[in-house]
Amino acid sequence: MRLPKPILVAVVIVVIGLAALLGLRHHAGSALMRDGAPVRVALEPGSGLRSLARQMHAKGFVPHPFVFIAEARLHGGAERLQAGVYEIRPGMSVNDLLAAMIRGDAVRDRIRFIEGWTFSQMRAAMDAHPGLRHDTAGWSVGTLLERIGAIEKHPEGLFFPDSYQFTAGSSDLVVWRKAYAHMRNMLERAWRDRSTNVPVTTPYEALILASIVEKETGRAEDRPRIAAVFANRLRLGMRLQSDPTVIYGMGQAFDGNLRRADLERDSPYNTYVRAGLPPTPIAAPGVDALLAATNPPASRALYFVAKGDGTSEFSDNLDDHNRAVNRYQRH
Repeated sequence: MRLPKPILVAVVIVVIGLAALLGLRHHAGSALMRDGAPVRVALEPGSGLRSLARQMHAKGFVPHPFVFIAEARLHGGAERLQAGVYEIRPGMSVNDLLAAMIRGDAVRDRIRFIEGWTFSQMRAAMDAHPGLRHDTAGWSVGTLLERIGAIEKHPEGLFFPDSYQFTAGSSDLVVWRKAYAHMRNMLERAWRDRSTNVPVTTPYEALILASIVEKETGRAEDRPRIAAVFANRLRLGMRLQSDPTVIYGMGQAFDGNLRRADLERDSPYNTYVRAGLPPTPIAAPGVDALLAATNPPASRALYFVAKGDGTSEFSDNLDDHNRAVNRYQRH
């Protein structure tokens, strides 16, 4: 018996539809790539499934964007995809990718700020990082500080030197906020546990002192003794006479050679000609420098000189210091 034409057409459409559905399900469960390096796709915040589908088509994973959209609808949870950068690795299927995007298993990246780095060095590293979205690159310092909620007006020393993880493709503002909050937390803890005779009166002054201690030595074991020297000088009203403060104040004019004329030239950061602390930190201190500045050990030392091996020689009086200078600096 021959079926009426309308019924026959309907049957054909159903058969084709079932075949297409089975084909989509098969494709969605098949590996997108067999071997090779992982390929990244990005779902930007606020973008939809179509944007992702176009990427999948452009990278050759699906024959048409509609195919990926249909597979995502069949998989379920297409409305719950989380923004981020995701990796398609050998053996992964569309279903695997969609499941990862629903879970939010985005690629994690990291950036590291080194102890003793200046804000300029941190900003250069941030602007050059390929895993970040550089939203703050053209901002003024004032705008950046305002957007992270900083109460300070100068950026130096406000960002804790550490490694920071972030979802690939995140705004660099996220990292700035993390680093700022981390420094505030570390400084508050150090200030809360400070010794009773610390010669600074505010957490910000402790941050300034810690930054000087950080720049004066790379040896963690010497930081408490250097902090003690500066604490003793501050108590006595002596000038700190710290080369790193002078160098910081010179900025781009410093050519790697600190001359006597530089030590005699007045500036807010020249602690050879001005008493007390400079107006701001000169770098980002790490935890050892923060603890040393807020808990300097008991000491009578007023001087120190680099020995040439990364350590320092400490002296209680000028005569001993001059002898140490002759030995280690003038040979």
